[in-house]
Amino acid sequence: MATRRVCIVTGTRAEYGLLYWLMREVKEDPDLDLQIIATGMHLSPEFGLTYQEIEEDGFEIDEKVEMLTSSDTPVGIAKSMGLGTIGFADALHRLEPDVLVLLGDRYEVLAVAQAAMVARIPIAHIHGGEVTEGAVDDSIRHAVTKMAHVHFVATAPFKKRVIQLGERPGRVFNVGAPGLDYLRHLDLMDRDELESSLDFELGGPTFLITYHPATLQTRPPEESTDELLKALDQFPEARLIFTKANADADGRTINQRIERYVNEESHRAQLYSSLGQKRYLSALHHVDLVLGNSSSGLTEAPAVPVPTVNLGARQDGRPRAESVIDCREQTDEIVESIRSALSDSFRERLENVTSPYGDGRATPRICRHLKEITLEGLTTKSFYDLNVGEPSAASEQEQCK
Repeated sequence: MATRRVCIVTGTRAEYGLLYWLMREVKEDPDLDLQIIATGMHLSPEFGLTYQEIEEDGFEIDEKVEMLTSSDTPVGIAKSMGLGTIGFADALHRLEPDVLVLLGDRYEVLAVAQAAMVARIPIAHIHGGEVTEGAVDDSIRHAVTKMAHVHFVATAPFKKRVIQLGERPGRVFNVGAPGLDYLRHLDLMDRDELESSLDFELGGPTFLITYHPATLQTRPPEESTDELLKALDQFPEARLIFTKANADADGRTINQRIERYVNEESHRAQLYSSLGQKRYLSALHHVDLVLGNSSSGLTEAPAVPVPTVNLGARQDGRPRAESVIDCREQTDEIVESIRSALSDSFRERLENVTSPYGDGRATPRICRHLKEITLEGLTTKSFYDLNVGEPSAASEQEQCK
């Protein structure tokens, strides 16, 4: 029997970290043939050419799809999506995968999903059913759900939500969050090794900061970024590890603000294009606080556990562990939340914290389903209606009025 060709697409450093163990398991499975498409930020010098990390990890990249323009305005992002759809159409035509695996909610994922849908390639989508009310990612995620044919979700409520979107229950699997698999498998760095790798000395306290654009907010990103940076001024003894914002609209604006701040505070702050998954997860074990609006503060950080101060509305709608403190992007509220997270009473609460996103065994579950699911007829979808029974002719006429 021919091996099943499983094509996995990755466009960012964070996404690759979530997909790494799945890529490894697919590669090592004799019944599966791994194909990899690298795109987006992976191919950009501005974001560290992180496709090289994929190759250094022993993977062969089958296709590289260039799609980023030099602009991160809404017009620039829309044009990048158009370029991506063209490039993905060609790449998928050459690779002819049996199933395409996509993760999350970024615009790169929407572009490749469109190309695969038209080509009638079955799509398996990871992390559907979630809600991030402060970002356009929310709409992208639900759109990809409707284009996908198999769904790997992180919690039972997310499974219910995907079914509510009309997807058939037998194609929706609650596997947990793949990002937690890394914490179970990875041989993490100790403090000395991490400091040497970062060329940065940790101190007390140390903050790990990732701040992305909230693409649905009307407030200028310069203002909200400045609120964060002014709050950090209130902790002059803190050591600050920044990772760059992603390539969403206004990401460059945020990065420029942070770069200027780091230059002024170089004695205690560093900015990294990418930490990579091993350094990032190692840092979670050695810092005192995760700060910003990245999903990792809600997913991976509680599994360590380490306190998270989550800023603004970008992650609104996601489940929270008790280690997460939400606050508005106002300097005084950020300062108060940081002080609360660093307090002895809050740290005592961490002893019983667990992540609401599973047990760190998502990868083998996903791999098993990729092997076992019947592909024949998979691209033919019918809408699963939550209502019991078929509507009567009278009710159908009523609905059409």
